[in-house]
Amino acid sequence: MKQAEQATGKAIVIGGGFAGILTARVLSDYYSEVLVIEKDEYPEKPGERAGIPQAFHPHRFTDRGKQIANRLFPGYEDEMIAGGARSVRNKKLYFLNQYGSLEMQNPDDDLKFSRALLEWVLRRRAHDIPNVRFMPKHEVVSLLTNAERSAVTGVRVSERSGMRRERELAAELVVEAGGRGSRLSAWLTELGYSVPEPNRLQLSLGYSTRRYRIPSHLAHLTEMWDTIHISGQPAQGTFGGVFSTIEHNMAELVLSRPGGQYPPVNANEFEKAVAGLPDKLIADIVQQLEPLAPPRAYRIPELYCHCYEQMDRWPSGLLVIGDAYCIYDPVFGQGMTVAAIAAEMLGSCLREQQSEPRPDFAQRFHRSIKRVIETAWWFNCAADLQWERVEYAGPRPLKGIEFGCRYLDLFLRYATERGDLTLYGLYWGVSSLGIPPRFLFHPETAAAVLAATEEGKRLLGELAAEGEELADALFRILPEHFIMMDDESAKEWAAIVPDERKSTAPNPG
Repeated sequence: MKQAEQATGKAIVIGGGFAGILTARVLSDYYSEVLVIEKDEYPEKPGERAGIPQAFHPHRFTDRGKQIANRLFPGYEDEMIAGGARSVRNKKLYFLNQYGSLEMQNPDDDLKFSRALLEWVLRRRAHDIPNVRFMPKHEVVSLLTNAERSAVTGVRVSERSGMRRERELAAELVVEAGGRGSRLSAWLTELGYSVPEPNRLQLSLGYSTRRYRIPSHLAHLTEMWDTIHISGQPAQGTFGGVFSTIEHNMAELVLSRPGGQYPPVNANEFEKAVAGLPDKLIADIVQQLEPLAPPRAYRIPELYCHCYEQMDRWPSGLLVIGDAYCIYDPVFGQGMTVAAIAAEMLGSCLREQQSEPRPDFAQRFHRSIKRVIETAWWFNCAADLQWERVEYAGPRPLKGIEFGCRYLDLFLRYATERGDLTLYGLYWGVSSLGIPPRFLFHPETAAAVLAATEEGKRLLGELAAEGEELADALFRILPEHFIMMDDESAKEWAAIVPDERKSTAPNPG
């Protein structure tokens, strides 16, 4: 593998969605040819594809994901703006949860857009890379291997229309980025590999999204609002609702809830459900707008997180990335960000492999991205397990998840009741992977949060019953990388959380 003009060999990416596009961009620096194989026919303008049924629904692209996309495709946001995306700098953000509400202005020059526009812009940029080629309307039906089945040497593809002819395509590297429809586990099993069972969160999650046109006489709404986020409340079983505007003077509203009680798709019932949210703010706005179509539903019976990195045997020449590895509750906006982080980490791993080749390259890459995947997965589970009829069904227990469910709820209450935008931002920054978890679980912050309520004091007492200092108890309970803090991290934490927000409460022990 060489970089830029010295690149040699061929890489194949299975799947031409968001993860596949970013992966192809990274691989273009190391391979002379990159082929992206996609089942769908690409639209000529921004639009949804059959292979991504969740694309119609709102997607969050976090700061960290945006920064990575800018490094891979410099200036892509200019094309997003030309496509109708709008800046929400200094627009209002409103959050409501079971403990109160907070309102603020967004200081960042973020853009609001649909996933269809984002994919369309990035795909066009990838099309312009000379050594990247797209093969739409084709499906990978199996992997090709050497005689010993120890290395993947390419793929067998089938046309999705016409004669459905099949052919074999050779490659030095195959990357599975085929999303939720991935058949990688079945392929590996057929090749004689022992594939561990994935961890699963059975949550019966339902989404219903409706889009509206903003009439010209209400154009001031686009200048006023970034996002209105009304969280679902587990104790009351209410729907969550998120309202925002996207390109071309459109607004979108999604209702969601885990636990098998799905938001309606009938237009009248949907509007009644909006009116029944714990705050009337969204209902007051959307009743003035022009619905573009009936609501669309999306259902997620369960989330999964594969454990490919644990396999003792893995074929060389094969990697997996994106939703093919793990999927998340969309409310946290982690999926695209995890995919972007993994693509950037792939570049780092390829550089290392270039300078110091090792036979276990694939599994080293999988282990490196799994730390990010596990962080997102853990926070998903901690939030969704607070709902009735949501159950964790993984073969491997989640370390510290019972404590995490209780602590995160207490942290949310602590930040909201105090109107503390810094700590509230820390809560969302960690859950969206922009800030490391160690800042949320810093012993001084944890002591303040736990000492603030009777429930927190009970939890603090349970920790103290073990006879440990709080820092030691947190280290024992939580995943190691949630707690570890070197000197540089301590300085960052001091900058994020000012002294007046830190606890003077003594450690239990």
